[in-house]
Amino acid sequence: MSNDPKDMGLIEGRRLMRDQMSRAERRAERLRLLNSGPPSPCISVCQMDPLTGYCVGCTRTIDEIRDWIISTPDERNAILARIAERRARRTT
Repeated sequence: MSNDPKDMGLIEGRRLMRDQMSRAERRAERLRLLNSGPPSPCISVCQMDPLTGYCVGCTRTIDEIRDWIISTPDERNAILARIAERRARRTT
């Protein structure tokens, strides 16, 4: 391996390209997962109820809102089931 700055720049450039490709591939996989599951229950009424800890609009917790984009379709379905339970308790 050469210590020539020109060669070092080339090696660094290749590493950077490899990292960017990996980043792009990871982003594509996240988008694929996001589009493969149920849509977000967000209705753009984003306000946390201090008494329940749920969003007034979608009835999710802050953690469920934050993690929605990285959740698998199965995890999102589980969140939707919990939302349905919360709403059912609220009306009884």
